[in-house]
Amino acid sequence: MTVENIPGISLWNDLSLSVTARVDALIDAMSIEEKIAQLYGVWVGASDQGGEVAPHQHDMEDAVDLDALLPSGLGQLTRPFGTVPVDPALGALSLARTQIRIAATNRFGIPALAHDECLAGFAAWGATAYPVPLSWGATFDPDTVRRMAAAIGRDMRSVGVHQGLAPVLDVVRDARWGRVEETIGEDPYLVGTIGTAYVQGLQSAGIAATLKHFVGYSASRAGRNLAPASMGPRERADVLLPPFEMAVREGRARSVMNAYTDTDGMPSAADEDLLTGLLRDTWGFDGTVVADYFAIAFLKTLHGIAADWADAAGTALRAGIDVELPNVKTYGAPLTEAVADGRVPEALVDRALRRTLAQKAVLGLLDPDWNPLPAALHGADLNDPAAVRGRIDLDGPENRALARTVAEKAVVLLSNDGTLPLARPRRIALLGPNADEPVAVLGCYSFPQHIGVRHPGTPPGIELPTLRDTLSSEFPDAEITVALGTGIDDGDLSGIREAARLARESDIALVVLGDRAGLFGRGTSGEGCDVATLVLPGAQQQLLDALLDLETPVVTVLLAGRPYALGRAVEESAAIVQSFFPGEEGARAIAGVLSGRTNPSGRLPVSVPRVPGSQPATYLGARLAHASEVSSSDPTPAFAFGHGLSYTRFDWTDLTLVVEEAPTDGEFTLTFIVRNTGGRSGTEIVQVYLHDPVASVVQPVQRLVGYTRVELQRGEARCLRVTVPADVASFTGRDHRRVVEPGELEVRLAASSADPRLTARVTLTGAARHVDHTRRLHATIEQEPFDHA
Repeated sequence: MTVENIPGISLWNDLSLSVTARVDALIDAMSIEEKIAQLYGVWVGASDQGGEVAPHQHDMEDAVDLDALLPSGLGQLTRPFGTVPVDPALGALSLARTQIRIAATNRFGIPALAHDECLAGFAAWGATAYPVPLSWGATFDPDTVRRMAAAIGRDMRSVGVHQGLAPVLDVVRDARWGRVEETIGEDPYLVGTIGTAYVQGLQSAGIAATLKHFVGYSASRAGRNLAPASMGPRERADVLLPPFEMAVREGRARSVMNAYTDTDGMPSAADEDLLTGLLRDTWGFDGTVVADYFAIAFLKTLHGIAADWADAAGTALRAGIDVELPNVKTYGAPLTEAVADGRVPEALVDRALRRTLAQKAVLGLLDPDWNPLPAALHGADLNDPAAVRGRIDLDGPENRALARTVAEKAVVLLSNDGTLPLARPRRIALLGPNADEPVAVLGCYSFPQHIGVRHPGTPPGIELPTLRDTLSSEFPDAEITVALGTGIDDGDLSGIREAARLARESDIALVVLGDRAGLFGRGTSGEGCDVATLVLPGAQQQLLDALLDLETPVVTVLLAGRPYALGRAVEESAAIVQSFFPGEEGARAIAGVLSGRTNPSGRLPVSVPRVPGSQPATYLGARLAHASEVSSSDPTPAFAFGHGLSYTRFDWTDLTLVVEEAPTDGEFTLTFIVRNTGGRSGTEIVQVYLHDPVASVVQPVQRLVGYTRVELQRGEARCLRVTVPADVASFTGRDHRRVVEPGELEVRLAASSADPRLTARVTLTGAARHVDHTRRLHATIEQEPFDHA
């Protein structure tokens, strides 16, 4: 398989020239139709026989005629793997053949950039299903997330994909929102550090990461998908924007995707101040901005700020959206006609084109020796599908081991009266709707739940052991009886009596509750699966309460996409284990925690509410957002952000202030000791919070500015040295500029947002100091061995 290049090496193929020179030469040679063709994608599905891809017929778009489009070129191929089930090797062959056709059909030999979803692993049939992003946040471990993302990127690159639509950097503001599972948590610093690590890992494998959703999607009213966002400029600047800023500055993300929502009447897709003024002019972002699917058309159909498709195209292009996804709609004939009649300046097309072509050049798509055929297919008989099938494995042993590591680090032990770890029980009653459900570990953007459900009869492509399977291996001598009790959301009470009977006859009752991931109401968690309150779906609370009425100890296990209020279980359950859709190895990870093979180290990335109607609420609330004597409504969570228990104990001692007074451009330094005083090795998560008692504008009571994992053997101790730059105390002041103000601060060294262990009172001196996007973003924590002798 080869591509016949234009005779000789054209300037745009000349690797001795700069990317800028190559792109300029190409733009100068293009017609307006050829320019605009690089600014849209076409949604396709790969062929399960290795033939060319077929356009995907989506109910929100008109049919696409590839034969008519390709002579002008094509900017992107949308989700060739994440649309239909296809063997990865045959999908790679299908994509390669299509790329050859695309390059051979347009005058300049330019292939398309292929993008796909990778929110919880590469969303392709047979690819590893990793834990969802909320579990990434629960690990408090950027290094492991970085390794996971690199593995995902390598798999995507191995089949010919160039861009991944992840990570989601939305900060949770209301846990009723269906897409909470796709987020990393409710704290901007946690979201920023974990999300930036994901960007770094994915891009280390040659895949362009796409930050989404820029910005405000998670702040929608009442947690409803696509609802308007109610927030002021300070909340936007201090809570929602920092993760994106960090991922641009430190992750050097190559792509950004707009949010669907509008803020104070301005849709993100039309916000020039956001997409150009802040993102590019201030932060220096030089990649591409791609439209969330159908978002440009939504300017007309949902937002009502565009009169027609050309108006929508011009508005988005002017704001700074470079590429229309998933299909050609407004950036096709409507934009071409608008340029021809002068409504849209051609300079705006050239601006977007320059960015998209530069990205293709960096990815090697303009190189003279470009070859779309993956290395794994070299030497295969490409005309024989049977000879190609199975040559690419996207779920090998290394992937599965990494998926298990992430899942194990993400399991959160919320409560425990000493029942866990289980001590060789003879009879286990395994109850609840997720006790024996293979897909209970998967989020809505996993291939089986996102695409596979539309192809009944097609196997999931990956091994999905249930908790029943893994407990049988973990406790081979135990008798395990199973009853669902009720469904996820069917409200059926008829099975509760049988579940209670099994529990009474057992030594321990494990009740496995939670969610079913899906899309637009087909699940209880996922895109478009928003809820009015955080009560467990269906009749699950009734099942739980019936079991708590018995004398048999009840261990509550949650496989969910969001936190839920658990009622009596908070006080009466023998233990509570929380896991947020932990992926294909999740059941093994949970079984290991139940048996004690794994010492849990996960911490909550979102608060668990005490009552189901407390939303919207996060730990980041100002003083008036917390419990008070003037309201009968108490938003105090049952389990706070950052909370999580271990099977060992840790003591925090010997706080020493090395530097307790610093100017507003200085830094504080302190040291303390963490010691494992329990009976086994374990990991403590040290969290650093900042409290500003007096500020010129209202501040959260506290906010996370640093954290680290401290792994300690039994009896081992470490000295931690914490450096807190004054910059991290900055906030958006009265004049809407970011400022560091003089005055007293508290540095809280904590095991959770509700569990401060040591507190240092420090002082900033001198004049108030304005800072910008070049400020320091992190408190640093260094670990040294400590000889307690």
